[in-house]
Amino acid sequence: MSPLASGPQGPDTLRPLLTIVLDALRDGTAARGGPLPAGGPEAVAARMRAAAGDILPEHGDEDALRNLVHAFAAGAADPADPLCTAHLHCPPLAVATAADLAASALNPSLDSWDQAPAASELETLVTAALAAEVYADTGRPHTNRTPAQGDALVTTGGTESNQLALLLARELHGRVQLVCAADAHHSLRRATWLLGLPEPVTVPAPTGTMDPTALDETLTRLPGPHSSLLVAATAGTTDAGLIDPLPAIADLCDTHGARLHIDAAYGGGLLFSTHHRPKLDGLARAHTVTLDLHKLGWQPIAAGLLAVQDKHDLAALAHRADYLNADDDTEAGLPDLLGRSLRTTRRPDTLKIAVTLKTLGRTGLGALVDQVCSHATEFAELIHEHPRFELYAPPIISTVLFRPTNATDTAVAAVRRTLLTQGRAVLGRARLDNRLWLKATLLNPHTGPGDLAALLKLVEGHTPR
Repeated sequence: MSPLASGPQGPDTLRPLLTIVLDALRDGTAARGGPLPAGGPEAVAARMRAAAGDILPEHGDEDALRNLVHAFAAGAADPADPLCTAHLHCPPLAVATAADLAASALNPSLDSWDQAPAASELETLVTAALAAEVYADTGRPHTNRTPAQGDALVTTGGTESNQLALLLARELHGRVQLVCAADAHHSLRRATWLLGLPEPVTVPAPTGTMDPTALDETLTRLPGPHSSLLVAATAGTTDAGLIDPLPAIADLCDTHGARLHIDAAYGGGLLFSTHHRPKLDGLARAHTVTLDLHKLGWQPIAAGLLAVQDKHDLAALAHRADYLNADDDTEAGLPDLLGRSLRTTRRPDTLKIAVTLKTLGRTGLGALVDQVCSHATEFAELIHEHPRFELYAPPIISTVLFRPTNATDTAVAAVRRTLLTQGRAVLGRARLDNRLWLKATLLNPHTGPGDLAALLKLVEGHTPR
């Protein structure tokens, strides 16, 4: 009989298996030898197919755990490698990963209290603390620690959080017209489609951020018949890590009676830094705020949240299923969890978040934020001083855009793909000012100056002269 991960024998059962996993991770990482497996998609797929063999054999293979984890690691993109900088894809903290193992072993499901007694209370504590962080005065951290009306929901990430923000606006105000900048996250447009809302009205972002003058003009001529306005601003754009002028946007929303949502999936982590927190001035004025702690929070995926200024707004999500939250159970004091998400079965993602918050504290998390932002500044300075490279702009958070001087867009794209195929470096791409830029999103606190210089040298060495 196959042993189980939980129960009295669970820890003893897991212990030797963890040794196998850790050894396979170590050996697989060594076999990869870089931030990405070499050879490109076809070569990587062939190696994975060879290692996997028959996925559902007639009889089991006792070496499957070792072999598949080894192949998985050998074929992975490793966000802990200093040269893996393409995306908002962070290397998770060891302590958070260890906590996530406990969550997997115990396997609570947060759709009813009797499946997750302790997990439901921990989620309440974590969401209250993070809502307090969002809705405190961004210029004065640690004040107003418990907003009377704020709350937060745990989500799978920015896409789900943004969709929930639009759903709440629709349920509270009826027909909603979304207004967002040209560089707003793609999930907002997709959410309008999923929710049957009108196409978003796009406001120009000539410098990469929303233009308040253009927003004022847009809000003046809107809404159409029977529509309410929802403005979505961004604190940390995906392409360049830019932050919209949040105070000015909040002022305009007040003037025009518009609801405000701020997508801070990337930039929300700045809340932990005393130095960088003022960049989020105006965040607390939003009705809803998206956060992703699997970006500037160093959590294993998934660790998203949607913070709401008024917890009563969440009543729109209320839902009944007698086997999960019967009225008499709720009246007897059993917590009702079904209205805390659009999902039914939910992992206890708050355990890893709680362990991280408690282990590092605001000071420890803030230091990590300061480090990656400092690395971005250092990298930008290297680029600015290098005669063969062009810097897009000084970084606002930890994203740096650059390109070889006088290179064509075709050459820029080719350099990126060559480094990917060779497994040497993982750089992203972004199109701004009608030109293609290489993107380095620095989320590894352990990155050193030598790593940054090596990344630049790799790009230089693969750029045609």
